[in-house]
Formats: sequence, structure tokens, C-alpha cells
Amino acid sequence: MGQTKNVVNSNRYFPKADKVLEFEKALAAHAQKYHTGDWKWRVYEIQSGPDAGGYHVAEGPTSWEASDTRGNLGAAHNTDWNKTVAVYLTDKASSVYSVFVDSLSNVQLTDYSDKIIINHMYPKPGMINGVIELVKRLKNVWKSGNESVAVYQAVSSGEPQMITVTRLKGGLKELADGYRKPLPERYNAANGAGSWDNYLADYSKYVESRWSELLFYRADLSSK
Repeated sequence: MGQTKNVVNSNRYFPKADKVLEFEKALAAHAQKYHTGDWKWRVYEIQSGPDAGGYHVAEGPTSWEASDTRGNLGAAHNTDWNKTVAVYLTDKASSVYSVFVDSLSNVQLTDYSDKIIINHMYPKPGMINGVIELVKRLKNVWKSGNESVAVYQAVSSGEPQMITVTRLKGGLKELADGYRKPLPERYNAANGAGSWDNYLADYSKYVESRWSELLFYRADLSSK
């Protein structure tokens, strides 16, 4: 049976304030010893937003079929995590399963960058299809502005959520005024005159809330 590797499990960990260095050392050793192949880790340091100071650990991509037989990676793995890493953590943590949506993205799943912006968009009840339609319209804008954006949909992980990850291929300079034309101008150019006002009207109709954050990749803490 074919297995589509488009599933990512993202876990967030928050070390104790006085144990950050010990946590980083233990996390890197654990990732590089136990997490390879389908269970490879990419570790990001969260720079802004409500989770600033935490670490975003993306495992995969893998398939649902492979996840069925993943298990807990064995007793040695669990002992190492609990004895060498978890001892430095606070009680705060989160875990999300998400599926990469190729039809909504304009970059390949594994075409990563070192700096990313994650936007979390939560639809109003019964409005998930409306939010998907909003993202479809944005794809034309990303393409015209040479933006690299990967789109994911959360699965069985709390409130329904569409996740867009802007991969800042050019670095933080992409956020500077003048690097690109203003979004409303680009949107109207891509989707027709007056379309930005229609987008905003539909946004207020379909979207319950939204928040974003900036993350930096930590190659030194990730799987090799």
C-alpha cells in the first residue's frame, strides 16, 4: 500500500529558566541518537508570540500508516528522554498532528528555511471550507510576490485549524517595508480590482481568531 509522507507531528517544550543550556545539550543528544528517518526532528526556537522561549520540535514527515506502527521507539528511547531531557522541562507543553496540503501550498514540503513565520487560523464553527477558500485566494498572491508558503491542516489536535508557514528564504529582510508591495495591492492585482475588500468581508465571516509567531531553526539541536 502506498504511503504518502505528508504528516507532521509538532511538539512544543518549555525548559526551566535556569536549565536552558542543560536542556539544549540533552535535547540535541537525544535527537541525534534516536530520531532518524521518518522520526527525524527539526528543532526551532520560538522567538515571538505566546510561546516565545519555547522549542518547536517537528517530527517527520511521515505517513499515517507508518505512525500506526511507530510505538514509543523502545525502552532505551523512553529512558533517555525521561532521565536526560524531561527533567529540565516545565509542565507547559503541546502537541499537534497536521497534514501538509500540497494543493494550497506554493513550496514543497521539505523545501525548508532557517527562519519561518507560523500563522494559526481558527475557523468559526462550520466554516472550515470558507477558510480553505480564503487560503486558495492567497496562493495567487504568494506566487506573484515570490513568497514560499507551506499550508497544513491540523488533525485531531484541538480546535480545527489551518496553519500557514511562511518560509523566509531571504531572511528577516523580507519583513522590511518596501521589500514587497503592500498585501492589499498585491491581492487586487492577483485576484481582480476590489477583491481585497471582498476578502476582508469573507475573513470576518469565516475566521474566529488568528495569531502568528516567528521561529528560528536550530540545526545544532536537530537530527543529523
